[in-house]
Amino acid sequence: MSNPLRMDISPRVVKVFRRHLTVYRRNWKVSLSFNFFEPLLYLAALGYGLGVYVQAIEGLTFIQFIAPALIASSAMFSSAYECTYGTFIRMEFQKTFQAMVATPVSMDEVSLGEILWGSFKSFLYGSVILFVILVLGLVASPWALLVPVVLLVSGLLFASLSMIWIGLVPNIDSFNYYFSLVITPLFLFSGVFFPLSGLPAIAQTLAWASPLYHVVNLTRGLVLGNVGMHLVWDFVWLVVVAAVLIPIAIHLMRRLVIR
Repeated sequence: MSNPLRMDISPRVVKVFRRHLTVYRRNWKVSLSFNFFEPLLYLAALGYGLGVYVQAIEGLTFIQFIAPALIASSAMFSSAYECTYGTFIRMEFQKTFQAMVATPVSMDEVSLGEILWGSFKSFLYGSVILFVILVLGLVASPWALLVPVVLLVSGLLFASLSMIWIGLVPNIDSFNYYFSLVITPLFLFSGVFFPLSGLPAIAQTLAWASPLYHVVNLTRGLVLGNVGMHLVWDFVWLVVVAAVLIPIAIHLMRRLVIR
């Protein structure tokens, strides 16, 4: 019996990624601006607005605390949107997948190309926010240069997770539930806006299973210069989970498209 998680992958996957990049170059200014302004609004409203009334958190002002975490959350949302709505539209309405698999490109390569594209969007939008907080003087350490690496790995994870949802619930209306029941809780309870030490012990334990929790730890630690072995373990956690999710996402997408 063949292994359903075995992947048919070759260097042709680069052509899939290049195709998405070529299309993106036509409207990158509009696309980037929308994803650029939302985190800025969070910084302005919460950091400079609400932050005036919030006491110091772990020796940091509120905006110093949330700014690095917004890099992580922006990266999560960008890859999640790209690999739910974006992937589904290319598959179901534009019939891009069907056109690509009519060439020597396999469905596995199409799926992996989608995941790599989602990772790139995570890297791109997260890096933009990193640049913004650098300009605002909120980057305290040269370790922040490693943040883009974290964004690429986290992008692989969230892109795979999003495509698993498509493979299990192939209906565009269901994406509302994905963002309401998965992405939004991660956004609210992964240490973006407050330390998890104030939550009950069970909630702190459950937070360890949140991918965004580990990304937030990494971005905040690197931006503020609080580095150590704890960040290594956070990064290893992301790599391992991404490595587990990628074959599952590819298998489910293959089963969905190649009926």
